[in-house]
Amino acid sequence: MIALALPAETGSGGGFVAPKPEDLHLPDLIPWGAAYGTGFGKQMLVVLLSAAIVAVFFVIASRRGSLVPSRLQFIGESAYGLVRNSIGKDIIGEKEFRPWVPLLTGLFFFILVNNLMGSIPFFQLPAFSHVGSAYAMAGMVYLTWIILGFRRQGGRFVKTMLVPSGVPKPLLIVVVPLEFISNFFVRPLTHSMRLFATMLAGHMIIAICAAGTEFLFFEAGGFLKGLGVLTLIGGIAMFLFEVFIQVLQAYVFTLLTAVYIQGSLVDEH
Repeated sequence: MIALALPAETGSGGGFVAPKPEDLHLPDLIPWGAAYGTGFGKQMLVVLLSAAIVAVFFVIASRRGSLVPSRLQFIGESAYGLVRNSIGKDIIGEKEFRPWVPLLTGLFFFILVNNLMGSIPFFQLPAFSHVGSAYAMAGMVYLTWIILGFRRQGGRFVKTMLVPSGVPKPLLIVVVPLEFISNFFVRPLTHSMRLFATMLAGHMIIAICAAGTEFLFFEAGGFLKGLGVLTLIGGIAMFLFEVFIQVLQAYVFTLLTAVYIQGSLVDEH
């Protein structure tokens, strides 16, 4: 279970002190700056490994395509079909979705593998529990959405984003500023913060359960030792739930990306 190696800290009175985010975000593996976090850290290693895993898997799965697929080819085609049909085709539409399938597929599986790294022993770190990684992913989607909107719609794109259809003209003085803030500021922030917050929160909860179990089993006395069984069971349940959330958040992030792309391709709000 994640963070079982984390020591349960004790305060001056010998009580339990829960792990903090800085306890989970480990020091740099190869530091090259004076400030903490400026070198090559475990989070960067997880990002690079995730990209390599996704690339190698799909290259191998598609290398020897045959009419009767091998097990690996079947898994690769099923994974690709999941994103292609349930996200790309259903959200963007049958006429427009094909050019965007590679982007959506890459996003989904890159985020998925990064998230699942938080549940793998030794790695035990979802890369998107660092807010900078989530900002980078959402920023890439945000720029794609803006550039595509202007390329497809020209100046109408701004009107599409700011002036909802059917709103009475007197209300536009209120609606337009709200739409501007919502679409051009809140949208990229919520897109990134949703991924970051769920990954960090889930990782922290599991770490707290693990550290609490260690404290109750090995440092607490009397009947408190028996409560360690409850925290262990709770930690395992949260671990399984976190795996579900890791998959779900990869899907949600990719789904919203498809929604934004679809909004850039049509003239209606």
